[in-house]
Amino acid sequence: MSGTAIWLVAIAIYGLFRAWYDNWRGPLTAKEISHFMGLAQARSEAAGGGKTDLSIFRKFLEEDDGREFFMVNLVKIVPGQVADPDTGSQMSGAKMLSRYSNPFVKRLIGHGGHPALVSRKVAGYVDSWNVPPDPGWTIMGFMRYRSRRDLAKLAFDPTFDSIHKYKLLGIEATYSFPSQPSVMLLVGPRIWVGLTLALIAALANLALA
Repeated sequence: MSGTAIWLVAIAIYGLFRAWYDNWRGPLTAKEISHFMGLAQARSEAAGGGKTDLSIFRKFLEEDDGREFFMVNLVKIVPGQVADPDTGSQMSGAKMLSRYSNPFVKRLIGHGGHPALVSRKVAGYVDSWNVPPDPGWTIMGFMRYRSRRDLAKLAFDPTFDSIHKYKLLGIEATYSFPSQPSVMLLVGPRIWVGLTLALIAALANLALA
């Protein structure tokens, strides 16, 4: 393989990566919003009333700008042991939650998303006002979504119907809200994937020479 061919292959691979990683379909359409809101309403009624105001979800979908976003999640994992709903055996709240979160992350990656940052809390609030007392948050996570369309698809993915119970058993308290970075100093996949491919291509050219 010639040096030119090596670089062309690297560029093609990066192009395929960007075709998967970026949202090329634009904002949600009115038809899509109506579809997802119908699913949300049906789920809320089946549960006897939802924990989230559906008007907030509708506004989020209607204001779609087609861009990626990051969901900020604050989670308090159930301390101690919880009973497995299938076997009755005891396990930690964190392990119970992982039975939901691990399959979810795999599906998220399939939709062009990924965990951007997950960290554990090491102290209580050191600066706060006009907010409820710290309930004892355990972890904080930034989850990158390719688009609001992808989040809506994941929210109503039937794959999670049978494992959602593990999330409810593993989490004592949580809240989440979408955000878009104003300042981003961490190197994202668009950069490090490109640099990695360029390094591999350069090394392959050196080996060929």
